Parts: sequence; C-alpha cells; structure tokens
Amino acid sequence: MNRCPRDPGKGRSDLHEKINLLLIVYSAIVTTRYPFLISIPHGGTDVPTELTGRLALAREELRYYCDPMTRELYDFRSSARAHIDTPVSRMVVDLNRPPLPLPPRDPDGIIKLQAVDGKPVYREGMFPDMTLIHRVMMAWYFPYHQRIDELIDQHDVKIAFDCHSMLPVGSAEQKDAGTERPLFCLGNNGDRKGRAKKNSIATCPESWVNTLADEFRSEFSLNREVAINNPFSGGFISNAHYWRKGVPWIQIEVNRALYEPEPGSGAGQSTDCDGAVKILRERIWRVLTGFWDSHDADI
Repeated sequence: MNRCPRDPGKGRSDLHEKINLLLIVYSAIVTTRYPFLISIPHGGTDVPTELTGRLALAREELRYYCDPMTRELYDFRSSARAHIDTPVSRMVVDLNRPPLPLPPRDPDGIIKLQAVDGKPVYREGMFPDMTLIHRVMMAWYFPYHQRIDELIDQHDVKIAFDCHSMLPVGSAEQKDAGTERPLFCLGNNGDRKGRAKKNSIATCPESWVNTLADEFRSEFSLNREVAINNPFSGGFISNAHYWRKGVPWIQIEVNRALYEPEPGSGAGQSTDCDGAVKILRERIWRVLTGFWDSHDADI
C-alpha cells in the first residue's frame, strides 16, 4: 500500500503552534503573579565565616534576637513577582539600617554592639575592625540593596512589602519597653493614621496603608489590634528604596505570639510553630491579595 509522503512543513508548523501555546500559558502564569516585591531582611540566623568565634551570643540567642520563621511566614515567591531574603543574622549585619553611622556611634546600627535588651553581641576584644566590617558589608549589605533595585526594575513591581516579626512586649532598650504590642503593625513612615508627618514623606498613600489595615482586621476579626506606625513606622529599606525608585513600600510587623509557643508552655517549637506558620502564611496572603484587588482599578 502506498503511503502519502509526510509534509515536513506541516510538522514544523505543528511544533511552532505547540511552542507558541506553551509560551502563552507561561506568560499567563507569570503575568498573573501579583506585582509585589517581598523583602525579608531579618529572618536569617547564619554567621558569616569571617565572624566565626567572635560572637558572645549562642545559637538560640541568634534566633531569638532575629525574626525567626519569617522566611517561611512570608514565603510568597511562587505567587509574587519578586522575592528576596537572606540567611545571615541581623545580629552580625542588619540590612534594615543605614550604612552610616558605624559603631560605636550607633550600638544598634548596621553592625551591632548590643541586642535589643542590652546584651553584648561580641566577646570582649573581639569586635570586628573596620577592614572586617567593610568585608562583611560588601558581601552581604550592599548586594541585598542592589538586588532590590534590580528586582523592581526587572519585574514591574507596583508595591513592596518589607516583612518582619516583633516580640509580644517591647524590650528594655526600645521606646515601648514593657508595653504589649498589637498583633499587626503596618508602617509607611507616617503618623498613626498613615498620614505623612511634617517635613517627611510617607512611603505609600494614606489610603493604601489604611485599606491594608482594614483587610487585616477583616481577616483576623480584629479592631485595635492592627496598628499603623506604632510601634514601628518603617526602617531603612522601605524608606531608602521608596526614595530611590518611587515604588510604594509598607513595612509589615507580625506579633510572634501568633505562631510561637508561649515560654514555659512545654509546646514543641518545631511541630507547633510550623503548623501555625503555615496557616498564618495563607491568611496573610489573603490579606495582601484582597488589599491589591480592591485597589487595582485605581492604580
């Protein structure tokens, strides 16, 4: 039986159609990601090798003084257009501080002399010299900030969130020492209603931060437990990169009481915490997407 010769042009055409279809599907997946940048600067606990043996803090203390579990809590990389975090502990290089002044002028600055409760970070006589400080900043600090700018440019980011956790009660060296904190705090460098303060600029419109606060209240059935700019109004990351790029920023602080077992409760840290973080992550994402969907038509 004679067979009709296969048309090679048709085969190529079918292949091109399949490739184009895949590209359309891929494009749809990418473009349906929310136009958010998620920054998580304080979730790491690692100590760079250059500083090994110098710290006075134990491993568990390094975790306690950072934002533990925030790299998991805010892991929206599969749904947001841009994501950045770091494995390095804020106790050795704080990415949410300005590069100047250096210690000893600012003991809670980019390179820390002490923790939030006044405990020394370094062993006596082991504080890094300027050469070592420069190496650490060149390896970890400046690349983080450069990458933020690159992500904003490359992924058409419309809003950025700098994501943190906070202790349930203000620590000894902080301005709200001994005061119970809200469950959520949103910062835009403004006042407690989200308005720009005198001689200053808010990092997002007043209406945006208030709408986000309302979304948190709705999702978690809260009222006054969602605060704006109190006790935290936003750090160096949100302020500096808003000035640099003009993309709105909101700093998010989540109370660690929402996912960490109470001290002395006997609850297992890993099992209990992981389950609570997963549920909380899903709810926070609903808040962020609900906020954006309600504003998208006006942006």
